[in-house]
Parts: sequence; C-alpha cells; structure tokens
Amino acid sequence: MILITGGAGFIGSNVAAHLANQGEAVAICDRFGNGGKWRNVSKLNLADIIEPEETLGWIEQHKKVLTAIVHMGAISSTTETDVDLILRENYRASRNLWEASVAANLPFIYASSAATYGDGAVGFDDDNALEALARSKPLNPYGWSKLLFDQFVANQCRQKQRTPPQFAGLRFFNVYGPNEYHKGSMKSVAAHMYPQASAGAPVTLFRSHNPAYPDGRQKRDFIYVRDCCEVISWLIRSPKVSGLFNVGTGQARTFLDLANALFAALNRKAKVNFIDTPEDIRDKYQYFTQANMSRLRAAGYSKPFTSLEDGVAAYVHDHLATPDPYR
Repeated sequence: MILITGGAGFIGSNVAAHLANQGEAVAICDRFGNGGKWRNVSKLNLADIIEPEETLGWIEQHKKVLTAIVHMGAISSTTETDVDLILRENYRASRNLWEASVAANLPFIYASSAATYGDGAVGFDDDNALEALARSKPLNPYGWSKLLFDQFVANQCRQKQRTPPQFAGLRFFNVYGPNEYHKGSMKSVAAHMYPQASAGAPVTLFRSHNPAYPDGRQKRDFIYVRDCCEVISWLIRSPKVSGLFNVGTGQARTFLDLANALFAALNRKAKVNFIDTPEDIRDKYQYFTQANMSRLRAAGYSKPFTSLEDGVAAYVHDHLATPDPYR
C-alpha cells in the first residue's frame, strides 16, 4: 500500500488515481473542509483516508504493508502570509514524515517547488548540494519553506545521518490539469481562462511591468499533471534513484502561447485583454521559469513530456468541457 499525503489535493489526487489505475492500493491523508475537494477522490477505491493528525501513528501501525510514502501535502498558496502556519505545515510536518520513513525503512517522495528558485537570477538547476541551495532566493514564505526542507535533506546526507532507503524531492514547475478546481486564486491560468474562452469572451492576462518582456510574453514552464504522475510512478519503480529533481518540460512558453492553445482546443479565435499585475505581487512576480531536466534524464527517466498544445487540448476535451471535469 502507498500512502499519499495531500492525496485529495490537485497533484495528490491525480497521483492517487494514476497509481490506483496501475493496481496499487492507495491510502490518502488530507483535510476536506466544506467545499468540493472530496470530488477529487470520489471515483477512487481507496484503502484508507487519514486525518493529518493521525498520520504518524497510522504509519507506525501499517508499516508492514506500506511500500512508500508520497508526500504532496502542504500549504501551497504563494500569497499565504502566516509564516508560522507555513513552517508548521510545510517544514515541520515534512520533517516528521521523513523521520517516520526512516524509522519504517520506507521510500519517501516529496513535493518541493520551483518557487525555491525565486526570480530565477541564479538559474533553475536542481543541484542538491548545500552550497547550491544556499544561493536560492525564494520570493515568498511558501518557497522558503520548501527550500528549508530541501536543505534539511541535504544536511542529513552531508552529515551521513540515516535516510529513507529512497528519497526524492520534486521541484514542480507550473502544473495544470484536472482536479485543481478547489484551489481558487491558485488555480492554473488555463483553468482561470477556460470559462471566458469557452463562452467566446476575451481572456485576461497580466500586463508586463518588465521592459524585457512584452505583454503576454512572460514565460513559464507549463507541465501537464499527467506527466508529474508519470515521474512519481517511475520513481516508485526505480528504488535506487534518489535526489532532488526538477519536474517541468524543460521548455518555457509564453502566456500568449497558453491562451492560443486554449482557444485552439475550443476551435475559437483567440481574444486576449491585459490588466496590470496587482501591486501586492508585482515585486514578487516571476517573468521566466524553465526547468533544467538533465538531472532527471541522467537518472534514467526517458518518457517525453506533453507539449503545451497537447496538454491543454487533453485538459479541455477530457475534463473542462465535459459534464464531469474530475479525473
């Protein structure tokens, strides 16, 4: 059985569905609240659902049947300002799960983030050496919390402390796809634009406030969530692979490219309006991200990544434009 924390969230629920479809028994840990998040996993035959506060005891009770822990749970909002809450949920909880994995001798795969790179001034190389990690300059508490845990893992290795038999940190770039609907303002740009585009109205993008980037030409490494699931599944099947890895396509694309792909999937002419980037995030805005994928490729991952056009088309045709958009 595989335990997935954050298993009802966006990436976590997709991983749960992917692994369950491969015949794995899957248990999830998450909070559901009063919204529609439960629908992300309502189609799955789950082995168990655990409240976060029960997780460590549950692992101890089930360690003989567990085969891996996939830790996707976190406060993922880049605009969250309660730093104590972020550190408790993203850093301390991750350390506790790491230690539980060590004690139970279980592989531990966890979500880091491309937010650790900040504005990209030092590049996007997933070097897990402490010296390289120290050069990272996150722009928000969320990115900092993810960097702190990456540094903790690097310190454990440097000091030759006990580690899980396999451990992998995944620096996800701009992920989009089904089951992100509960995320509100943190949904992908594709999900935000779809209602307007499908109605034939213009979509809205942020105007550039950097003279090096024309409006709409800000770039991101957009990755379809299915590819993230493939990487995690491959890691579970590759127990000798450990380390810190970027998870993107390795190809930056513009927001205009994304808008054009969305309108093309809907067979409509593209219409785009621009608004100013809100002042409260303007000084923290990333104008360019692009994953260096050489480390994951060198580790043996060989599957191609889905192009932006194909990923957006799959998202629209298989989910957004259907009566039931959930995976």
